[in-house]
Amino acid sequence: MTYPGRILRWLNGQAYLLLGLTALAWGGNTVAGRLAVGRVSPMAVVSLRWLIVLVVLLILTRASVGSEWRRLLPRWRFILLMGGLGYTAFNAIFYWAAHHTTAINMGVVQGVTPAMVMLFAFLIHRTPIRAMQAIGLAVTLVGVAVATSRGEIDVLLTLAFNVGDLGIALASALYAGYTVGLRDRPAAAPLAFFSAMAASAFLTSLPLLAAEVALGTVIWPGPSGWAIILYIALIPSLLAQLGYMRGVELIGGSRAGLFMNLVPILGPIMAVLLLGESFALYHALALVLVLGGIWLAERAGGRAAAAAGPPERSGP
Repeated sequence: MTYPGRILRWLNGQAYLLLGLTALAWGGNTVAGRLAVGRVSPMAVVSLRWLIVLVVLLILTRASVGSEWRRLLPRWRFILLMGGLGYTAFNAIFYWAAHHTTAINMGVVQGVTPAMVMLFAFLIHRTPIRAMQAIGLAVTLVGVAVATSRGEIDVLLTLAFNVGDLGIALASALYAGYTVGLRDRPAAAPLAFFSAMAASAFLTSLPLLAAEVALGTVIWPGPSGWAIILYIALIPSLLAQLGYMRGVELIGGSRAGLFMNLVPILGPIMAVLLLGESFALYHALALVLVLGGIWLAERAGGRAAAAAGPPERSGP
């Protein structure tokens, strides 16, 4: 095996590193979402990103998809639902929200995802939530509340939240549902399954793109817009999604979902460095709470996994 091949094989088994790199890529996605404003419209981003991902996957995996279709076809409703909600709806709301809030807030508010993952895992699969995990999740939610309220108690009391922040929270709920759903994915090769999901995402995005065209709000990308779309397609959409799926397989959806809490750290850092956005005191407080929450919850999750034996898996 070649040296690069050994590195890839080693990386494939490193759940924490894979999930950390995934969070970095998704943190960059918040910056890309803001950069896309005025350069390419939200639904155009969604459709074009998944078209690119689908073409790349079909080139790389045409043989495996052909041999795995018998396993995938009976689950076409599941695949359509997962791709439509976890990819298309999530992305559509995410890039729409980018027009109404900052990249810093987009990153911080996504910290609510792990709490939703644990809640949905409990409701759907009865995955237990330990006391320390619950405390960690509560701390994380307080951090998200600080971010969405911009540190103003009046916002919390009057529920006068920014519509973009609420959009990110809704998108995070959709992705949490997708994460929990991965546990029940078809017993097919990961790349073949992801190819089917990308096809589902592209197909379900077309009606939204058609609506954008009909309303006259579509903005087709120029050179800078294409650069943003290529980054979104190849890094957050392709490589990060594969890394996340592998991380879920290695340590389970509930624990893997906790690494979404790194997005509120990495996204704002990149927003400050690359976009020049202002970093306020309430952002710092929110990040401290989110980091404290992930530490408490992951510590409890690691102990629970060690006591229970092999982690839940999303597939072979």
